[in-house]
Amino acid sequence: MAKEKSEKQQKSKDQPKAAAPTPARLWVHYRKEIVGQMMKRFRYKSVMQVPRLEKISVNIGVGKATQDPKMLDTAVKELEAITGQKAVVTRAKKAISNFKLREGIPIGCRVTLRRARMYEFLDRFINVALPRVRDFRGVSDKSFDGHGNYTVGIKEQIIFPEVDVDKVSRISGMDITFVTTAETDLEAYELLKSLGVPFVKRQEVLQTPGTQA
Repeated sequence: MAKEKSEKQQKSKDQPKAAAPTPARLWVHYRKEIVGQMMKRFRYKSVMQVPRLEKISVNIGVGKATQDPKMLDTAVKELEAITGQKAVVTRAKKAISNFKLREGIPIGCRVTLRRARMYEFLDRFINVALPRVRDFRGVSDKSFDGHGNYTVGIKEQIIFPEVDVDKVSRISGMDITFVTTAETDLEAYELLKSLGVPFVKRQEVLQTPGTQA
């Protein structure tokens, strides 16, 4: 028994170890570059005060799924292909007779991304998907919610290369929400801008708190 055990241990030592997963590019950029820039920009006293991206929520509403359930199935498959994560079906919270909507009926799907998968999605969104938008001039900087979170609306899912254009039967949009730990919209704006989000040129001059123009 002792001999067999030692042989197994020797075999396990001889086997090559699996390589550690490569950290997401934007995560490395955040740790090495953005943290220092944000501390200097906003005069934080601790690294823990620096805002960070907490999660990304991708939501697709399929109102016509009440008449055609197959439309929802298609939306789920497309969302899973785009994000690489299983989608959750969202249901109506209350009944609205004018829209023929019953409580609990499926009306869309969503995915919440965190950690490495979140940064990988953001990288693809910025560098691959957005440049494929027609006449793209930048995303609006007016869609912050006052609490450091930002939402951008996408009109066509076909900007994502994971979606096969030849198999698309219906063009649909989605809302992408970036949830940060920033306390103000200005801090969230600077964080997302540093990560590479291509905002349109702001009209007003941004000022660091405590400084004068």
